Amino acid sequence: MGTQPLPFWKYHGLGNDFIILDNRSQSAPLLSPEEAASWCDRHFGIGGDGVIFLLPSSDPQHADYQMRLYNSDGSEPEMCGNGIRCLAQFLTDRNLPSPTADGRYRIATGAGTMVPQVHGDGTVTVDMGAPILGAAQIPTTLAPGEERVLDVPVVVGAQSWTVTAVSMGNPHCVTFVPDVAAIALETLGPLFEHHPAFPRRTNTEFVEVVHPNHLKMRVWERGAGATLACGTGACAVVVAAVLTGRGQRHCTVTLPGGSLDIHWQEDSNRVSMTGAATLVFAGTT
Repeated sequence: MGTQPLPFWKYHGLGNDFIILDNRSQSAPLLSPEEAASWCDRHFGIGGDGVIFLLPSSDPQHADYQMRLYNSDGSEPEMCGNGIRCLAQFLTDRNLPSPTADGRYRIATGAGTMVPQVHGDGTVTVDMGAPILGAAQIPTTLAPGEERVLDVPVVVGAQSWTVTAVSMGNPHCVTFVPDVAAIALETLGPLFEHHPAFPRRTNTEFVEVVHPNHLKMRVWERGAGATLACGTGACAVVVAAVLTGRGQRHCTVTLPGGSLDIHWQEDSNRVSMTGAATLVFAGTT
């Protein structure tokens, strides 16, 4: 990292908070995974669920910028829904160029190119792409090959759970429960995350159906633990709810940090997510 002062910006999407670095001066992240984990420490660092790096595009014909993210444990996920909303708002706040007049950006991620659109009311809509449902691609061993994992039993913590697996570029294990408030998240989350049925670990969502178009969820994120919100997780739970007959394609998903508007479009098979992204503070370290 060197000894030069390094400016940073702190953003959150429904309480899922990130440190953003303008990394366009070079193609590699300005911090190592260990340094990022140190920055995320809430007692001895800046504090955050992850560090986002705004990188130059390696393929300007198809993307305007590149996003990479280190979780608070130093691991690197493929994508982050709340994170990309925060990054899009950061681009707008910094008056960095957008390819279109209506505030759309093409941002390359480990899960493909995402296209967020910044609105004037402080919300951002992201085209999250199509869900991945084949077990081998998620990946999970709960079903063979390209079969779907829909309401499959799995034993976690000496208890049998019914789970549905979805990838939104990163793996999600969704289980529907009568009352999300009753879930011992800090105990169960790590057991799901490291379950041998998920070779790359998994994000886990516990979901309560309030109404077919209103879901409540709590999340344990792979590499970050219990967070106040997870954008890709909210998308995954709507897909899981539709596929298992519990929910509608256009849903409000309420998380501890607030609500997201999720729409799994039937004609295109793509999932859109709309929610807030807010600057907390900026500084130099």
